[in-house]
Amino acid sequence: MGASDARRPAPGAVRPTTSEPGGLLDLLGVAAAVLDAEGRVALWSPQAQDLFGWSAEEALGRYAAELLVAEEHWGMILELFAEVMHGGGHWAGVFPVRHKDGSTRQVEFRNMRLQDEHGRVYALGIATDEATLRGVERDLALSVRMVAQSPIGLAVLDTDLRYVMVNPALERLNGLPAAQHIGRDVREALPFLDTAAVEASMRQVLASGEPLVDQFTFGRTLADQGADRAWRASYFRLEDSIGRVIGLAVSVLDVTEQQRVTAEAARARQRLALVAQASMRIGTTLDLGRTAQELADFVIPDLADVAAVDVLDSVLSGRPPTRGPVAGPVTLRALAVAAAQPSDALHAADPVGEIAKYAADRLVTRCVTSGRPVLVARVAGTDLPAIARDDEAAALLGRAGLHSYLAVPLIARGEVLGALDLKRLGDSRPFDEDDILLAEELAARAAVCIDNARWYQSQRNAALTLQRHLLPRTPTRSAGLRLASRYQPAGRTALAGGDWFDVIELAGDKTALVVGDVMGHDINAAAGMGQLHTATRTLADLDLDPAQVLGHLDRVTADLEETIATCVYAVHDPHSGQCRVALAGHPPPVLERPGREPEFLDLPPGAPLGVGGVRFESSCVELAPGDRLLLYTDGLVETRTQPISTRLAALLDLLRGPRQPLEVTCDRLLAALRQADDDEDDVVLLIAEVDSP
Repeated sequence: MGASDARRPAPGAVRPTTSEPGGLLDLLGVAAAVLDAEGRVALWSPQAQDLFGWSAEEALGRYAAELLVAEEHWGMILELFAEVMHGGGHWAGVFPVRHKDGSTRQVEFRNMRLQDEHGRVYALGIATDEATLRGVERDLALSVRMVAQSPIGLAVLDTDLRYVMVNPALERLNGLPAAQHIGRDVREALPFLDTAAVEASMRQVLASGEPLVDQFTFGRTLADQGADRAWRASYFRLEDSIGRVIGLAVSVLDVTEQQRVTAEAARARQRLALVAQASMRIGTTLDLGRTAQELADFVIPDLADVAAVDVLDSVLSGRPPTRGPVAGPVTLRALAVAAAQPSDALHAADPVGEIAKYAADRLVTRCVTSGRPVLVARVAGTDLPAIARDDEAAALLGRAGLHSYLAVPLIARGEVLGALDLKRLGDSRPFDEDDILLAEELAARAAVCIDNARWYQSQRNAALTLQRHLLPRTPTRSAGLRLASRYQPAGRTALAGGDWFDVIELAGDKTALVVGDVMGHDINAAAGMGQLHTATRTLADLDLDPAQVLGHLDRVTADLEETIATCVYAVHDPHSGQCRVALAGHPPPVLERPGREPEFLDLPPGAPLGVGGVRFESSCVELAPGDRLLLYTDGLVETRTQPISTRLAALLDLLRGPRQPLEVTCDRLLAALRQADDDEDDVVLLIAEVDSP
């Protein structure tokens, strides 16, 4: 075998790998020099020239001490040289070296003794600038400590995306020791994650050099296989000092808790927003049914797929309130039902207005009797009978896909009024504790509105009952007059008012016609009306002039606390054909004569009753057979949308044209002038027509 064959590498032998410039040794600029036994320079590297300034030609053969060391340090350097050559064989440390330019520099040395084959000894000195070395050491120490102690998971991968470094924080996050990361790619190290997207992001960064920051990843690791976790990862391409790509750096931060807190804060903001909206959308009127329907509509679909509002029948019937929870079984009246879309679950709910008795084992009964929410987060088939009113309804709920149920009590002023019943169907998420908090808040606010509507309805019914009891049964005839009247209470959103009328037969075949209006819309207005009604009848029996009657009524009204009223009082004498009329701040009557235009009587307006100290005046109107006198309260002609002049003109227009019977005229005027959106006041209408002798 020839010499060339001996130098040729055997098959499979390890071949040297050429390193590109720019590595750590290049950064340090390590210089090498060899001294013979006498201390003369025998070998001198190019790096030594860079470090000390002397070229090889200038340095070779010269004593190193004279070349590199100040004279005052010769003794010290000769002792160190002797220690290397004849003592321990090595020395390491920092020594001040004189540069060719005359400056002195601190240089880090590693000196060691060498021996050749003839037994001659030499000294090898390896050196680098001390400041450069300290800087590199600090950078390395800082990097190592930061990586090791960082709470953020850190890793370095090579260009094949295989782990070459993993810090302790990432070991904990992944639940995998560093040794089981090293040499593996992401798919091999973390097979329990969806790594396709992760690797795609890594390769994108390697190819483009553009970092990807705060990439969210979700999944489970070996560290916590029982719960989903969330991470925020960032990827940076690593390059050496000459721009060569050497790998990828990864930082990973577990943000599961942050995501949970953020999600909770978002839900809290959503709850506050919904509660704020509820304040505007629930309780817009004092109508009990509408308020309940507003609540049911509001929770769809943000809180439930199907909602029902049920109120205890005892609450609606006006029985004394029960403080705290009630005893079961319970009787409930369905006030409202709403659903996100038609389904069998809607048919399973109690029809609005119907009464249903729920046994003690029903969940809604437990909710009402305990005054506490009842939650079945995940409804099983065995739960349906306790939720539904009967077996048929349970079957409907099963077909509708009911999977979560929540009932919260409606409690206002310490009284349980009923329950808000909520259901979720299909693929909607189950109810949780946050939903209970929101439902309770909405139910509490709505319960106050429902209780206000309930109280208002009770007061209104009482006022209407009192008012109807006090209103007379108007005869269709009196001496010389044919009569027709109407009383229409205020709409459902307003309490009864104090409007009244009366027809009083007096001595001498005379007839007193009275229409009055006590200001206000409550039980007090109705009571004040009753007192004035009684006083008017008593005064009418004295056969006084209308102005005198109003004067006495003014003093009676002044004695009633905080009561003001208007009134028109007319007395018709069939024998003289005269009608004496006086006003107390009341709208003027309308005179309608056959063949002539209807007109308002031009009368002194007077002041409302209860003002006190005001004189009233009577006026005389001649009435012939067929003439009509129309008396009314302001509820007939006043609205929120039109001026009173327009409404009074409309009243006269309706009376023009062919004359209709009295009853038809009453109905026609009410139908035309009484608007559905302006029914906040009650109305009295009284028409008297002079009969033929």
